[in-house]
Amino acid sequence: MRRIPLRLLAAGTLPVLLLAGCGSSTSNGSSSSKAGKSTSKSAKASKSTSQPPYTVAAKDVSPISAVKVSTKKGKSPSISLDKKPFQVNKTTVDVKSEGSGATVKDTDLADVSYVAVDGRTGKTLADTFANAAGPMYLKDPTQFPGLVKAIKGKKVGTTETIAVPPKEAFGAEGNSELGVTRKDSIVFYLKINDARPNSATGTTVAPKAGMPKVKWNGNTKPATITMPNSAPPKKLQSANLINGDGPTVKKGQTLTALYTGVIWKKGKAGKVFDSTGNEGRYGVPASFPIGEGKVIKGWDKALVGKKVGDRVEIVIPPADGYGKKGNAQGGIKGTDTLVFVVDIVGAK
Repeated sequence: MRRIPLRLLAAGTLPVLLLAGCGSSTSNGSSSSKAGKSTSKSAKASKSTSQPPYTVAAKDVSPISAVKVSTKKGKSPSISLDKKPFQVNKTTVDVKSEGSGATVKDTDLADVSYVAVDGRTGKTLADTFANAAGPMYLKDPTQFPGLVKAIKGKKVGTTETIAVPPKEAFGAEGNSELGVTRKDSIVFYLKINDARPNSATGTTVAPKAGMPKVKWNGNTKPATITMPNSAPPKKLQSANLINGDGPTVKKGQTLTALYTGVIWKKGKAGKVFDSTGNEGRYGVPASFPIGEGKVIKGWDKALVGKKVGDRVEIVIPPADGYGKKGNAQGGIKGTDTLVFVVDIVGAK
């Protein structure tokens, strides 16, 4: 199953174990609570079939010149197709204007705006010029391969028209809830707004005395967090492990972050209860409002005022975590102290 790129039609990526209120969790950490629902039926592909990916015959391939884009000031761009169905058998890119910013690497988070339409019907599937989406992690294997191919190596500021064949879009399954069949090519008009590393970047800082020891194991594995041989502190503590040089995180922004959360265990490595490095999460960062009571108090208190690029270690007593009730879904008791390591990779 392949989701629509950038989780376009999803409700967000707020992990259940950071929610201020409790809810149930799916195997990949997505919330099914009302407050933080992070999946959307429209973002899911149809049920798997035994059909192979559809290949467009050479005689049916449409020229990229058949894609017309209107970019009227004050309005989202719109796409019209001179020919329907519009079909391609390989990802085809028409660069409208080349940017002058940094070159997008395949390990980056790319902040893009785009309009996407179904090549068969011309129906608009998504518009992130009007409804901003979270950043796209180019290493995320559930993204459209064709879209990733068209973005990496380009410069920030570039605008382009992209036509993606079925096999590099929704694949053999299509997406019945979007009305996309297994034969449909997808057409985009896209602007690359920004690109940045998907990890903390900056100056490494000596660990603060008395804090748990952190070993970062890369983006696709949970960090290892080992406690000192002492009882946990009774008050919230935080310290930077890397000082970033990005903008300061402000209350009310949407924060994008990688993280691992564990339960304090005296003198031992803490038990991981949630991580963007868990299997099936692919090192894709989570996005959530900060400073507004949408996540546990410890995150709101510790992360507002930090900078993009920071790696932050946070020790959270029960009162700033889940309180006396704990969180049964995460195996967290009302007396448990939590420890997080957080890479702040974006704030918007």
